[in-house]
Amino acid sequence: MISLILCHPTPGSFNHAIADRARTALEATGHEVAFHDLYAERFAPVLPGIEVARDGFVPDFVARHCNEIAEASGIVVVHPNWWGMPPAVLTGWVDRVMRPGLAYEFLEGDSGEGVPQGLLKASSALVFNTANTSFEREAQVFGDPLERIWKDCVFGLCGVNDFHRRTFSVVVTSTPEERALWLDEVDATVRRVFAKN
Repeated sequence: MISLILCHPTPGSFNHAIADRARTALEATGHEVAFHDLYAERFAPVLPGIEVARDGFVPDFVARHCNEIAEASGIVVVHPNWWGMPPAVLTGWVDRVMRPGLAYEFLEGDSGEGVPQGLLKASSALVFNTANTSFEREAQVFGDPLERIWKDCVFGLCGVNDFHRRTFSVVVTSTPEERALWLDEVDATVRRVFAKN
């Protein structure tokens, strides 16, 4: 099963088109897809104190996400670049779903100050971003913080080391023809990363 997470507030956005194309490609290659549109589901992003501990109380809707991400053989995330970060709803999803004991754990004798061991089963993670900043400016001025966040701070920490990311930009000035080519690239990338042997 592949977990597909979409985070964009506007139905009909290019992010929605990316997620739709990724889902179609996954299903066409025989994958079961657990799809979540976080805005449509009104996912509550605020992590309450009661959930922080490894054995803390987790409400049913969060537990469903936790169970799916723990069992996923692959993960796809689709979101815009906002201030060099994912939208707050998606950051909150990471806070609540990538839990200790489920996505990572500290080794025996480590009280939390060391390097955790990743626990996720997913063999690959793929992130698609949209942006209204050019690649050159994003790299030279901002240092591409989304690459660091997803590759190292989330998936690397949780044990998913086969990481792929593609940013489509500049979306605001893109033509329908460019977007069609980008969606073809989404299809090809998903089929390559999650090819069944």
